[in-house]
Amino acid sequence: MRENRSSIRVSVFVAGLLALALALAGCARVGGSSSPTQGPDPDNVRLHAEADADLSRWASAVAAGQGSAGFVPVAELTGQIGDWEESNGDFKVSLMSGVVQAATNLPADPPPAGQIRWPDGSSTTVPLLAAAQALDAIRENAAQPCPDCRALMVTAARLTTQPFETNRGSATVPTWAFTVQGTAVEITRVAVATTIGPVAPTWNPDDPPIGIWIENASIAADDRTLTAHFVGAPGPATVSCGDDYTAEAVESDLAVVVIVHRYTYQGPSGNTMCDLVGADRTATVLLAMPLGDRAVLEVREGRAVRVTGPS
Repeated sequence: MRENRSSIRVSVFVAGLLALALALAGCARVGGSSSPTQGPDPDNVRLHAEADADLSRWASAVAAGQGSAGFVPVAELTGQIGDWEESNGDFKVSLMSGVVQAATNLPADPPPAGQIRWPDGSSTTVPLLAAAQALDAIRENAAQPCPDCRALMVTAARLTTQPFETNRGSATVPTWAFTVQGTAVEITRVAVATTIGPVAPTWNPDDPPIGIWIENASIAADDRTLTAHFVGAPGPATVSCGDDYTAEAVESDLAVVVIVHRYTYQGPSGNTMCDLVGADRTATVLLAMPLGDRAVLEVREGRAVRVTGPS
């Protein structure tokens, strides 16, 4: 692991050339670095503060986990096998609220270590939760309380494996599957005992984090050209209602935070009504050093996203 843990900021555009190009296209920059005559752009300053905080929380999460090569989930750890019957439709809310109870004694001793396996043949050995611990985790990590929900009564547990999304793509992961009284649906919980994932920051709902939330990313064969995928405007900034995007990376030796800058159309508006439906957009950045086993994080809350390699 590299000893230099300071953040490295890498911009993917040359400010002067881009400003000229945008002016010729009839566009104006929204976000990005500031103009020397205007002073610091408050949004850009805030975005970089968010990125620095993301990297700090990620470093703490890695230190508490298995190191940078540990298990980084990018999906909900609790799930289900099958669909709820019409008569049990309310069980969906019960599961989301963690209203689950053991109707019998579940194994309290953790099983032997298991393995996470990726399609490329690589694997990672991980400690596992006991069935009783996994059921506790479903309750403890519930989205919201629901005192009036009907309880899911768990009558048995089996250790299995299931496909699961990680920051390295889909993997086969040890999972507890629980039998529930009165339904054919099994509820599931990833059985891995140690996961890497920082606690999301608390924020004022009237003043939420800023920035564009990237959905996932892809890395080229050079291991430095990173493309962020996100939802944005359907057209370029040369047309009404359009936006252009560039990406910037804020890096440490453990993670990369992607900041997406938006440049919006500034031509004559007339009476144009913009379509609110988003489109799949991308922005690419050249990293200062190879991505390696570093995580890629979205800027708003510092959550890891899935990264796929070259096809």
